[in-house]
Amino acid sequence: MRKLFALAAVLVIPHALYAQTTGTLVVTVISMDGPVAQAEVTAGRMKATTGPDGTVTFSLAAGRIDVVVTKADFDPGAAQVQIRAGVESRLEVTLESESELEENVVVSATRTDQRIEDIPLRVEVVPPEEVQEKTSMSPGDVSMLLAETNGLRIQTTSPALGGASLRIQGLSGRYSQILADGLPLYGAQSGSVGILQIPPMDLGQVEVIKGVASALYGMSAIGGVVNLVSRRPKVAEHQVLVNRTSHRGTDTALWFAQPATEHWNYSVLGGAHWQERSDLDHDGWSDLPMFRRTQVRPRVAWDNGAGRSFFATVGAMDEDRRGGAGFHPENLLTRQFDGGFVGRILVGGGRVVSVRGSAVSQRHDHTFGSVLERSRATTAFGEASMTGTARANTWVIGGALQRETFRPLDVPRFEYAYTIPGVFAQDDYAVSRWLTASASARVDRHSAFGTFFSPRLSLLLRPAAEWTVRVSGGRGHFAPSPFTEETDATGLSVIAPMAGVRPEDATSFSTDVTWRKAPLEVTATVFRSSIDRAQVFRPLAAGPYAARVINAETPTRTGGGELIARYHEEELDFIATYMYLRSTEVDELGAGRREIPLNPPHTATFDLLWKSKGGNFGFEGYYTGRQALEDNPYRSSGRPYIIIGLLYSKRIGPAFVYVNAEDVGDVRQTKYDPLLRRAPLRDGRWAVDEWAPIEGRAVNAGLQFRF
Repeated sequence: MRKLFALAAVLVIPHALYAQTTGTLVVTVISMDGPVAQAEVTAGRMKATTGPDGTVTFSLAAGRIDVVVTKADFDPGAAQVQIRAGVESRLEVTLESESELEENVVVSATRTDQRIEDIPLRVEVVPPEEVQEKTSMSPGDVSMLLAETNGLRIQTTSPALGGASLRIQGLSGRYSQILADGLPLYGAQSGSVGILQIPPMDLGQVEVIKGVASALYGMSAIGGVVNLVSRRPKVAEHQVLVNRTSHRGTDTALWFAQPATEHWNYSVLGGAHWQERSDLDHDGWSDLPMFRRTQVRPRVAWDNGAGRSFFATVGAMDEDRRGGAGFHPENLLTRQFDGGFVGRILVGGGRVVSVRGSAVSQRHDHTFGSVLERSRATTAFGEASMTGTARANTWVIGGALQRETFRPLDVPRFEYAYTIPGVFAQDDYAVSRWLTASASARVDRHSAFGTFFSPRLSLLLRPAAEWTVRVSGGRGHFAPSPFTEETDATGLSVIAPMAGVRPEDATSFSTDVTWRKAPLEVTATVFRSSIDRAQVFRPLAAGPYAARVINAETPTRTGGGELIARYHEEELDFIATYMYLRSTEVDELGAGRREIPLNPPHTATFDLLWKSKGGNFGFEGYYTGRQALEDNPYRSSGRPYIIIGLLYSKRIGPAFVYVNAEDVGDVRQTKYDPLLRRAPLRDGRWAVDEWAPIEGRAVNAGLQFRF
């Protein structure tokens, strides 16, 4: 018996002594997007990797321990913790994404999937942190995310329904191509409400190319390209968002991403959004239209880790939007179905073969007062390309085919069906350590308007470590179309047939100079664009039609400069921008030229985000200068104004709560003039153009819950 007690003492006493000299440390690693899996945690001399929930557990000797956390695409995190014998200690480490000035951002919008700092063509990237911030401000659509990107402007084109277009450096929104993961999932032209129907919750980053991009993306991109890149997490992410606004708007969304196997993963985005009609100035006209929208988008991705990958998505959206007034209602029913895929295969010699395709079907039933316009539109797209490297060259060759159809059931004179095959090539040549040149060209054969050649040349110069210079120029073309920013508000019934309208030709040049020394980056840009035979909307004084769309007699010209300053530290981010824009077109009422309406020559923004343990605090200020107006009986130019926004957010366990206030000063156009005309124009428009906000102060609060 004594031997048994002695043996037990030998076995138990060391363990008891060990328990008295060691403690447990549970480390949880999180980021702004939630738990961080596969992060490497070093605690003293021990190392371990976090699991899907972002946690890892250590058994450590009592005393003060240094903890270091590292993870690709994040700045390292470090902390000290006191381990007490027999006690479980907990430590939460928040990782910050790598500084935007230093991070290894890969851009897909230029086809070569290169790092942003190595691309001769300037591409501006909105990183995940800014996407997350703007999602809190406007979770229902991407309009605010795009509007607060320098050089981009969301211009309301249909006051009754809130429809808007995306202007890039002052050019009409019809020239802007919006893509999703490099695919035209919103059709050849997204329309005035398209950007109001795209939710930002599933976006990883946004890539923007300003100026003619026809050499890359064909005849729909003479103003620029915005590529919305989806999130593709490698670990499980489950997120629910609920948002409510002071204007009686509600957003609900679900994001679900899950690895199925080692190589397969899938995600689903679903949402329901609704807004009650609001008439703030009590004139009978809806300042905020009523809408009900539901949408769903599943995605699936496969990657074997050896150069082969596949991505596919389908989407469905249904929206009923109602605005205007009782004496002139405007309603729009939209239904859209789309699907697309991207496949890549690594072949011999390090070459990559890519195949992509998409199809979109859109139905619009649009009511203008007593006039109903129903339309059906489809866009089918396919492309195959090969990318390779040879010494200092990175090249791409490929071919594409696009089919566009538009069938207006009630205005058949505008029906069309176009087939547009094309071939393209691109070569990036590293001439030396400090000079890289990129030349690209595309030939498109339009079934109705002939053959078009679109070249582009870009240069990247690195004269010193802190300095980068980019020079770029290109030419592109745009086929005639009955859609303009004005027809969004008038409809097509009042427009005369488009006999003799010719394609538009566009040329653009830009020079960018960037100075970068962490934590500060400053970029100055000078740009100029010219469009020959630009389509313009012209009223008619008499006859069966109220207006016509024709080619302008002289070029439409835009030019100016941008200045962007970015400052990034662990707890502080700010972006300050200024843009000067001069845009002119032929004056049909007199000799010479005039300013293009609703293009303010001076705009400036200031965006600050301060991160602390007590939460994140955001401040935004936007200045819009005087802008020329057209067909406004109350004034010939808009008043300058400043918009102030405030944001507070905080993570509480798995929940992310936020409160956002927009237009704190309650700037509203209707404080100065009525929105309604005394009598409608001959084309049926009752409302004047919006040159300032009409919805005024708005507060929204929401909850994002991760599980």
